[in-house]
Amino acid sequence: MSFDYDLVVIGAGSGGVRAARMAATYGAKVAVIEEFRVGGTCVIRGCVPKKLYVYASRFKDQFDVAESFGWQVDASFDWPTLVAAKEKEITRLEHAYTSNLEKPGAEIIRDRAVVTGPNSVRLASDGRELTAKYLLVATGARPFIPDIPGAELGISSNEAFDLPALPHSILIEGGGYIAVEFATIFAGLGVDTTIIYRGDCVLRGFDDDMRRGLEAGLIERGIRLIYQTTIAALSKPGEDVLATFSDGVTAPFGAVMFATGRQPNVEGLGLETAGVRLNDFGAIAVDKYSQTSVPSIYAVGDVTGRAQLTPVAIREGWYFAETVFNDNPQAVDHSLIPTAVFSEPEIGVVGLTEDEAATHGDIDVYVARFRPMQNTLSTRTERMVLKLITEKDGGRVLGVHILGPGAAEMIQLVAIAVGMGASKADFDRTIALHPSAAEELVTFKAPTYVYRDCQKV
Repeated sequence: MSFDYDLVVIGAGSGGVRAARMAATYGAKVAVIEEFRVGGTCVIRGCVPKKLYVYASRFKDQFDVAESFGWQVDASFDWPTLVAAKEKEITRLEHAYTSNLEKPGAEIIRDRAVVTGPNSVRLASDGRELTAKYLLVATGARPFIPDIPGAELGISSNEAFDLPALPHSILIEGGGYIAVEFATIFAGLGVDTTIIYRGDCVLRGFDDDMRRGLEAGLIERGIRLIYQTTIAALSKPGEDVLATFSDGVTAPFGAVMFATGRQPNVEGLGLETAGVRLNDFGAIAVDKYSQTSVPSIYAVGDVTGRAQLTPVAIREGWYFAETVFNDNPQAVDHSLIPTAVFSEPEIGVVGLTEDEAATHGDIDVYVARFRPMQNTLSTRTERMVLKLITEKDGGRVLGVHILGPGAAEMIQLVAIAVGMGASKADFDRTIALHPSAAEELVTFKAPTYVYRDCQKV
């Protein structure tokens, strides 16, 4: 059978772009269909602008500490300048992504695609149908907005980057990455910030020392935390948005932001027409090679609900191209993914939490808590936390958890060793780099505590 293309990719985010570029490099005729901007969530309204805003928010802490080192700082902040600089950078990156697609010969179609069969899509603008030997769905995910009265009065992470002005106060609902990162951003830029969360501590699923350490850091920065409560309704009787909480309390805020998770972009794609199966969470069900229930249709990235992280989507896109267009079957290992939370304090983790590791057998736990060196000349009291979880008696490292300055950079390098199966003895053989925070990971002498027969001793 003759097709218009070897591959049609729906979505020009990180995973789709990598898959399309690699497939084109291997000689495939590729079309990428994107209805918004090339680059996807990460580049346009996710990781990249968020990290830029995090940098902006951290200057306040640096200015505060600077005085203890003899500097006198008189600084002011201008929100429109940051927004304009951010837009300039993501536009540059969008052009780079576009160029990376076009150089190997991939075609970019600015439109919305609807799947009409196992090997075909229809363009929304003119109804034209395109056929391909393979289809790849890489449409990502979008913020989940609770179904409550007045929900339209709130914003999500999509809108937060381009507010016309900073609000005087903000209420952020949620307790995950996005909630704590944006709380850090807004608080650092001078906004009176409150987090409201249905749980009893932020970052559910992370190691408890990281959760409690971040909680303390947020409070030290003046961020209010309201637990075991949700937003029941929003209204706008005046200039502010009035939030009604699940316990009946009401309070006004300059803005309300929902950071209550993300849901796969599957609606309106026509997947049911082709018979593509979804899992119980509404994401596209795939096998280890990212193949759906329809052999000619694959899916990568957030739309599959596996791990909503840009590097994972990129690796899935790359391995899809290797498998389908380079006769080199590759499956992504999702079992050991390093990750970072760009809050303040910052968190970097890889491997098992203490609770998870304790169910795997006897373990040793090493914990170091200390003031970061840059704060020792100041009155700042926050603590850095480094945690190493190993099999007993110098065995394999099962998890590393870091809270404090540079945590993300450290965990990326540590993840290499953990991925190679390094043991505590291997860490011990490494000569410490002094003075650094990371040296604590290779200078632990004895466990802080141990687990034997699943019990903490």
